[in-house]
Amino acid sequence: MNVFGVDIGGSGIKGAPADLDRGELAQERHKVLTPQPSEPKAVVKAVQEVVGHFDWKGPVGLTFPGVVVDGHTRTAANVDKGWIDLDAGALFAEALDLPVAVVNDADAAGLAEVAYGAGKGRKGVVLLLTLGTGIGSALFIDGALVPNTELGHLELHGKDAERHASSAAKEHHDWSWSEWAERLDDYFGMVEQLFSPQLIIIGGGVSRKADKFLPLLKPLRAEIVPAELQNDAGIVGAAMAASKLR
Repeated sequence: MNVFGVDIGGSGIKGAPADLDRGELAQERHKVLTPQPSEPKAVVKAVQEVVGHFDWKGPVGLTFPGVVVDGHTRTAANVDKGWIDLDAGALFAEALDLPVAVVNDADAAGLAEVAYGAGKGRKGVVLLLTLGTGIGSALFIDGALVPNTELGHLELHGKDAERHASSAAKEHHDWSWSEWAERLDDYFGMVEQLFSPQLIIIGGGVSRKADKFLPLLKPLRAEIVPAELQNDAGIVGAAMAASKLR
C-alpha cells in the first residue's frame, strides 16, 4: 500500500509516496527548501509543490517540528511563530483538497523506526532522537508512543539542549566530531538519567554519518544505534499516520 508522506523541517521540506508494506519510499523523494520566513502560507505553498510534483490524489501525512495535538500545532521552536495554536490540519486539507494527518516530526520518524527499522520488536523503553536543525524526540514504551515529548527543549547548561547538541549547533560552531561527541555525551547522559531507555536510536540526516561520532561517545547503559531508515523515516512515519484516514 502506497501513501504519501511529507516531512516538514526547519531547513527542508521533502515528500514521496511510501510503500507501507515494505517500510520504504516507493519513489525518489522530492525536496524543496523551507521558506524563510517559514510562515504558514509560504510553507503550505511549498507543500503543495512537493505533493503536486507527484500528482498525488489520496491521503497525505505531514510532519511538523513542534507539538501537534488533534491537528493543531501548539509550539514552533524552529519555524515561524504564526504556527502556534494554528489548525494546521484544516489549513493543509483545504490547500491540498485532500485528507491530511499532521504529526510531530520526531514522533513520525519514531513510528517508522519502531515499525520497520532499528526499534522493530524491541520491548521496554525506546527513545528516538533526531539530530538536525533542533533535536526531536520520540518515546516508546513497549512499542506504544508517548507523543510530543520534545526533549530537545530540556534545559542543559542553562539553555535548550538543542542549542548545545544539535547537528545545526555543530555546523554553526564548526565543532569537530569529537567536540560534538562531548556535547552529545552531556545530553544523552541526561536523557538516560531521566528515562532509562534500553535503546536510543539516532535519526535525522546526520544518521548517515553515524560512524563519525557514535564510536566517540561514552558508553551508556542504553544501546545507541543509528536509524535504519535514516532521513526517510519522517516521510514513512507521516504516511503511516495518513494511512489511518483511508
